[in-house]
Amino acid sequence: MSAGGQRAPRVYRSSRREAQARLTRRRVLDAATTVFLERGFAGSTMRAIAGRAGVSVPTVELQFGTKARLLKAAIDVAIAGDDQPVAVLDRRWAETAVNAATAEDFLDIVAGTITAAQQRSAGLVLALFEAAATDTELTELAEQMIENRATMAGWIVDQLAHKTPLGAGRVRQEAVDTVWILMDPAIFDRLTRQRRWSVRHYRHWLATSAGRLLIGDTETAESPVTARRSPT
Repeated sequence: MSAGGQRAPRVYRSSRREAQARLTRRRVLDAATTVFLERGFAGSTMRAIAGRAGVSVPTVELQFGTKARLLKAAIDVAIAGDDQPVAVLDRRWAETAVNAATAEDFLDIVAGTITAAQQRSAGLVLALFEAAATDTELTELAEQMIENRATMAGWIVDQLAHKTPLGAGRVRQEAVDTVWILMDPAIFDRLTRQRRWSVRHYRHWLATSAGRLLIGDTETAESPVTARRSPT
């Protein structure tokens, strides 16, 4: 009882509702990811996503509004690996990378993070780009994704330059564009799905390619040919 004789609010009920809402949101996002990957954006419906998640269509619409916003939320979670409201570059991996002892260690950490994000998000991002050609709402989102990749590429180049000089004649903007294209989800998809590279090989290729293109030859601990078709 409170001092005025009224019952104090039962906080645990609010916490339990919040936890349930969070679980429902994650279930919808997982369902949306599956449906978008199976059917593409155009072939996916809110009804199909709701059915896969075991909730009603109004529940999905209340949490996400439109199908485009649901796709954006699914991509955000896939890139980050969770639904915590923490920017990618504010996460622990970025701090670990900045504190890496060498440029090679830095690139290895970055490549590992990008590879994991590509595994989770590449299919969704490619579905977005395909649908953006005919959907104006998605066009803006696609442009935002492209700009976000450029921001990440700029951060990588700048942090690398703090650890070792870029190669002779390397211009920052060209270096950023080089990393930007290396990070393209279409490249990840083509190499791992169409060319059947292992994820380990992709990560190794990404780190060593960035090093060679930006700072010159780098020592490699493993031949790409050896890693190419090894288990993920």
